[in-house]
Amino acid sequence: MPPAPDPALRPLRIGLVAGLRFPVAQPFAGGLEAHTWSLARSLTAAGHEVVMYAHGDSDRSVATVVPVFAPPPVSAAARADIAAPPEHFLWEHRCMQQTMSRLLRDVDRLDLVHNNSLHYLPLAMAPLLGTRMVTTLHTPPNAWQEAGALDGALASRFLAVSRDVAERWSHVLGEVEVVGNGVDPLLWPAGPGGRDLVWSGRIVPEKAPHLAVRAARLLDRDVVLAGPVHDQRYFAEEVEPLLSDRVRYAGHLGVDALARLVGSSACALVTPCWDEPFGLVAAEAMLCGTPVAAFDRGGLRDVVGSRGGVLAAPDDVADLARAADRALAMDRRRVRSHALATLSVTAMAERYVQVYRAAA
Repeated sequence: MPPAPDPALRPLRIGLVAGLRFPVAQPFAGGLEAHTWSLARSLTAAGHEVVMYAHGDSDRSVATVVPVFAPPPVSAAARADIAAPPEHFLWEHRCMQQTMSRLLRDVDRLDLVHNNSLHYLPLAMAPLLGTRMVTTLHTPPNAWQEAGALDGALASRFLAVSRDVAERWSHVLGEVEVVGNGVDPLLWPAGPGGRDLVWSGRIVPEKAPHLAVRAARLLDRDVVLAGPVHDQRYFAEEVEPLLSDRVRYAGHLGVDALARLVGSSACALVTPCWDEPFGLVAAEAMLCGTPVAAFDRGGLRDVVGSRGGVLAAPDDVADLARAADRALAMDRRRVRSHALATLSVTAMAERYVQVYRAAA
């Protein structure tokens, strides 16, 4: 008679709260959506059931999607309130309020809830769920998140995506365990390299693709930019005037096209003008074997290290060009091997499952 299955190893039913502003689907609006998709996909592939509370256009092949419906517009009377917050704030608050109301109805059918959003309401409402919540901290605290974490600290287990994020939350939560983001090597295969440089990510001022263009000029190399334009004014004023035969904007690409672009590039430039919490674009480049030259800010030191690329002084374009020049000489096979050892999506998902089982 075969032994009874170990109940501690049974598949889990996980409620995954995503960011609600953008779909968890390709082409990804940013690193948060890419991370949520990869995690849901890996958990589902491992046999777990993932119920994802997310934008209605999210990818239903990676999870059961509970769509969040847009609330009605704010009335003219409410907008006339001189103390009213911006409308986008109210919209997102009301969407998350709907999500949490639905989650409260569903929670008895879930083993646990993973809050993978950036919103404060899941943190504040964690004590109402009756089951322990796991929260991934993707960013340093803001005033709303900090207040929510203080309200729900005893009802959630917190994880940070990098040591930098963990340290920035330590005054609220004490020591926070780090579980770094992971990348699927099948989706980001080894590439042949090339001569051009590449920059990818959300096109916004704090990601500063215009600084990547300046560094490329110092190196006398062409550069290709790729990513969604989230700040049209910044793109029009700071990026579009730089476009030329040697500076090309490839658009907002899906994973396959972006992986081909990154893998056929000589070096990836990563230019945050803020303390980047993790730096998923650096991890993606390294999986392709493409070395990274990045400003040494936030979690990029964890991601890139000394074997995935070269770090430069923050905001120093000349030093970034020097870092890229050194990175160009790195062995692409060793860069990918380092990424496989440290940035695997499988290892990330397995660590999350360990945390889930402890919480459940």
